[in-house]
Amino acid sequence: MTYIPAENRYEKMKYNQVGQSGLKLPAVSLGLWHNFGHVDEFANSRKLIQTAFDSGITHFDLANNYGPPPGSAEKTLGRILNQDLNGYRDELVISTKAGYGMWPGPYGDGGSRKYLISSIDQSLKRLGLEYVDIFYHHRPDQETPLEESMQALDTIVKQGKALYVGISNYGPDETERAYKILTELGTPFIIHQPAYSIFNRTIEDKLLKVIKDKGLGTIVFTPLAQGLLTDKYLDGIPADSRAASSSQFLNGSDITEAKLNKIKKLNEIANKRGQSLAQMALAWVLRREEITSVLVGASKPAQIKENVQIIGNLSFSEEELNEIDKILELGA
Repeated sequence: MTYIPAENRYEKMKYNQVGQSGLKLPAVSLGLWHNFGHVDEFANSRKLIQTAFDSGITHFDLANNYGPPPGSAEKTLGRILNQDLNGYRDELVISTKAGYGMWPGPYGDGGSRKYLISSIDQSLKRLGLEYVDIFYHHRPDQETPLEESMQALDTIVKQGKALYVGISNYGPDETERAYKILTELGTPFIIHQPAYSIFNRTIEDKLLKVIKDKGLGTIVFTPLAQGLLTDKYLDGIPADSRAASSSQFLNGSDITEAKLNKIKKLNEIANKRGQSLAQMALAWVLRREEITSVLVGASKPAQIKENVQIIGNLSFSEEELNEIDKILELGA
């Protein structure tokens, strides 16, 4: 069937300016890290994108190695763009990244000029696009001079392959250095993509200050702490969860009784707010002015619809914030 986007889609979303740039991102963006590989059902992946766009989500975030197998998430989105959103490219923000292992040999990983430029060329072919809106260096590479990686990003913009550039997983000092290099080159460096959640507040120490001082935007990944900040773990560790499978990102041994107790207490606050735990966790991240957007994943369209509902309840009282902080201070 021919897909026709919802006419009222922009009424359902809040759009935030990305730092001091002219670009705006939806407060909720869709990440394609999971559920868009060749191992996943295409019909479901397609429905997820349709539901997101109907909900006002205009930003789809990828990386070259998303799948599995690596590269297949970009191919899946490219197929969906061609089938359903071919006439809406100018209403979309498509981002991708390179920095982790992608192909065999010494040139398929890291931050070299060869790898980054080869990677964007491959990504554009898989996506079926002439350019992406944002291209990120996915992580710092200690074996490559930062100047080389940043100059590669500059070249990619000047070649018309990306409109803006960003960085991900960079610490405060590395971010300042990257900003200085890119500013001197005149490159439109506008955004940082770090991890941030109620359970992971590392970026509050120094990074958010750097981001604010430099006028950058921030889009946060894993705001739900790999699913911990959802109703999935309220009754313990379910058999089909990532924690039960001991994945490299979430291990069941890390989920102690104390952690589960915190999750339950946080859920009580969410209930008082009239939100699910996931909705409150996303709203909590967005409470800070430095945060432009939260990246959410989804395996079902209903999850996207639930996440978008946070737009109507983003503010927190001092009492609520203090109560959340006290819960986090409970025993590990």
